[in-house]
Amino acid sequence: MQTMWLSGAEWLAVLRIGLGLWWLESWRHKDKADWFGGGGIAWAAGVAEKHRWQLVQSGFALVVEPRPRLMAYVVAYAELALGLGLIFGALTPIALVGGLVLNLIYLVLMIHDVAELGQNLMMALMSGVLLLGVGWQAWSVDELLGLFT
Repeated sequence: MQTMWLSGAEWLAVLRIGLGLWWLESWRHKDKADWFGGGGIAWAAGVAEKHRWQLVQSGFALVVEPRPRLMAYVVAYAELALGLGLIFGALTPIALVGGLVLNLIYLVLMIHDVAELGQNLMMALMSGVLLLGVGWQAWSVDELLGLFT
């Protein structure tokens, strides 16, 4: 598909880079001292504790609560890796699937918060469009290396 300024693949690259910048901003805006000191997981524990779905409460208690420091690092550096991977188009399909999974986890955890719902649904939609549109065909390390062709 050719448009006035960019090809379809290039427009998908613009979308991919924008999504990567969004993930990078999610990482950048965290107060790292508070986040890694337990603040982020403590906040999420409070959300999970009041969650209307028992599965979320018990899943959080089973997976996250026993290892809060590790989970703080996993979440923060997953967001950083997703951002950089999407911006540079490196291992893009893997980053898109990882981002989609992370957005769905956030979506389920924050099901009662309309602002979070909107953000995570939009990011998940962008990931889906990029996956189905093969959004690594232009301006990416994957394209340069001939990966995922």
